[in-house]
Amino acid sequence: MPQQKQDVKRVVLAYSGGLDTSIILKWLQTNYGCEVVTFTADLGQGEELGPARDKALLLGIKPEHIFIEDLREEFVRDYVFPMFRANAEYEGLYLLGTSIARPLIAKKQIEIARQVGADAVAHGATGKGNDQVRFELSYYALEPEIKVIAPWREWEFASRTALLAFAEQNQIPIAKDKQGEAPFSVDANLLHASSEGKVLEDPALDVPDYVYSRTISPEDAPDKPTFIEIEFIKGDPVAIDGQVMSPATLLTALNQLGRDNGIGRLDLVENRFVGMKSRGMYETPGGTILLMAHRGIESITLDRGAAHLKDELMPRYAELIYNGFWFSPEREMLQALIDKSQTYVSGRVRLKLYKGGVYVVGRSSPLSLYDQDLVTFEEGAVAYDHKDAAGFIKLNALRLRTLAKRAKRAPG
Repeated sequence: MPQQKQDVKRVVLAYSGGLDTSIILKWLQTNYGCEVVTFTADLGQGEELGPARDKALLLGIKPEHIFIEDLREEFVRDYVFPMFRANAEYEGLYLLGTSIARPLIAKKQIEIARQVGADAVAHGATGKGNDQVRFELSYYALEPEIKVIAPWREWEFASRTALLAFAEQNQIPIAKDKQGEAPFSVDANLLHASSEGKVLEDPALDVPDYVYSRTISPEDAPDKPTFIEIEFIKGDPVAIDGQVMSPATLLTALNQLGRDNGIGRLDLVENRFVGMKSRGMYETPGGTILLMAHRGIESITLDRGAAHLKDELMPRYAELIYNGFWFSPEREMLQALIDKSQTYVSGRVRLKLYKGGVYVVGRSSPLSLYDQDLVTFEEGAVAYDHKDAAGFIKLNALRLRTLAKRAKRAPG
């Protein structure tokens, strides 16, 4: 339900500087008569953010009410890496690149709202998608009484043509490629780029080559494999080929390696939280490499019970992030368990990158649980007696044998 307009004096808008959020900015000014504060987050989307400031100024925003923050390190350190400790994949495939960015943007909006005395926040997510849920659940978790304005659920615009007409009437600059219908919608940050809509809406059709922006085609990747080594400390990557890097710098380097080797493309039909299926194309080059590497180091440092429990909990954890519950107590509880599991997940993983594929070819750790004396087929100092296996098998077979005996007694 729309807010009482007279109750909104100042609103913090998540502002990209693009056409849609520029229209939203003007719409807030004209329909709510409120003061607008813009917040633009640099999450590594690869775009210049200066134009966002210039456009906000052009639309009458006070310089002191234009906030642009470089959040790349915080994004990777406090959101992406904790998620990758869980090996999180929504519906077994999606690495949650859009989902994990929303709580950080929402958190900063709330912080700015407190700083400037705003009584409302606004976002540009549509009424059909997941992002509206992610933004608003995060807002309310952090500031329960905040007013939320979602223009796409309120305004009268029913078409792209109507939006463009409003922009022209209010002298909002329209890029030439925006004059017509965009062929698809793109969201990007340091973890991934996602594309959906228009030319991608028919799931029976191939993704056109021009949609891809973060990866070259696997067919065009080098014929010679690339080998790299990633070092982990307590579940987080800290170095590539011995070079220590900050979280954002490391993910940037992995993105380049993934791009050059055609790694990280995903054509997915997923189940949105709001109830419909949607088709999207995701490119997560660095994240795809990181997931394989993390599973590689866990394979020698995690106990079987801990590893299997993590795998059982992962779908629930991934679903919480996808659905917007990053700031929920259950996600935080699962995070504590996941982080505890990473205490001894340290060491090095060697990978081969080749034409769209990522392959673990070696792993080592001073904290490894892999005991060559136990697994060898050769003679060695063995703490394992082959004869013990007979009793182990008989005990585990006891209930199966009991069931089989009953089946024989049962009539018919």
